Amino acid sequence: MPVLTRLIPSPVVVDISCGAMDQLDGILADQRISASGRLAIAISGGSGQALRARLEPALPLADWYPVVDGTIDSAVKLADDIKGRRYDAVVGLGGGKIIDVAKYAAARVGLPMVAVATNLSHDGICSPVSILDNDNGRGSYGVPTPIAMVIDLDVIREAPTRFIRAGVGDAISNISAIADWELSHRITGEAVDGLAAAMARTAGESVLRHPGGCGDDEFLTVLSEALVLSGIAMSISGDSRPSSGACHEISHAFDLLYPGRSALHGEQVGIGAAFAMHLRGAADQAGLFTEVLRRHALPVLPEQIGFSVDEFVAAVEYAPQTRPGRFTILEHLNLSAADIRDAYADYAQTIRS
Repeated sequence: MPVLTRLIPSPVVVDISCGAMDQLDGILADQRISASGRLAIAISGGSGQALRARLEPALPLADWYPVVDGTIDSAVKLADDIKGRRYDAVVGLGGGKIIDVAKYAAARVGLPMVAVATNLSHDGICSPVSILDNDNGRGSYGVPTPIAMVIDLDVIREAPTRFIRAGVGDAISNISAIADWELSHRITGEAVDGLAAAMARTAGESVLRHPGGCGDDEFLTVLSEALVLSGIAMSISGDSRPSSGACHEISHAFDLLYPGRSALHGEQVGIGAAFAMHLRGAADQAGLFTEVLRRHALPVLPEQIGFSVDEFVAAVEYAPQTRPGRFTILEHLNLSAADIRDAYADYAQTIRS
């Protein structure tokens, strides 16, 4: 009998633990990553610079490349700087912007990429997508999945707690995104990848149902695993569908309509997910979302991240334009500005009562 298998693009190494950074040289010495020790390491000006002093003695053949921001220009510059220098791999050491820049640069020069996350603000740390600022606002660029993923919980705890909380919002938004995917299947016939959906939903539920908090190692481990699994789910499906629905359309609309004013990605998608659940008529789930967001000190209303009701209504109305061809509860309901305003008033009254 023939054995049928499915090849899943995923990291060959995932290390989520306290003290993982102290083992980084050994992880990078894996024959599948860097047998020679010749590495290009992209770092931020903050946490990356501090960690460089700690790690440099153990990585004598590595070259270090400071990255100033999360733009396409920075990613192209990094690629140009490392091109032709015979590196084994590119390492992104820092937050989401640095990792996204490193992913794009590695893809551009055809090298594997290692993600070493210093915060947990969103699921891009292990996804096949780089989100980079460009002249038109912000763009999504397809890239290979990182070959290795390292998260040191001791380092994560040193990051501002707001960044960990944002990761909570991004993780639980998976549940809303899967609901949109299943809605599209029922209405438009769009195929749903069952494995990707199961992985993303499980990741979201693990965070939604966990009683711990951001200072708890067990919770940080679950959150880290959820963000990694979300990235792998996207690799399986070949796009961001398992983790991106109406919740992300609303967030992208904030970014495009109000550049420079947007909050953290996870804060915005958390609000978007709770509101999308309300639009679906899933009152119990919308209530659970807002309860969990509040427990982690995350916003549940746009005014809590600096947006008026009018601005929120405009963002929701514009949101479907951010992902042409994607079908979510927003496209299904096709709400007018007046409809959105009424729905928001009901949502706000419900969660305030």
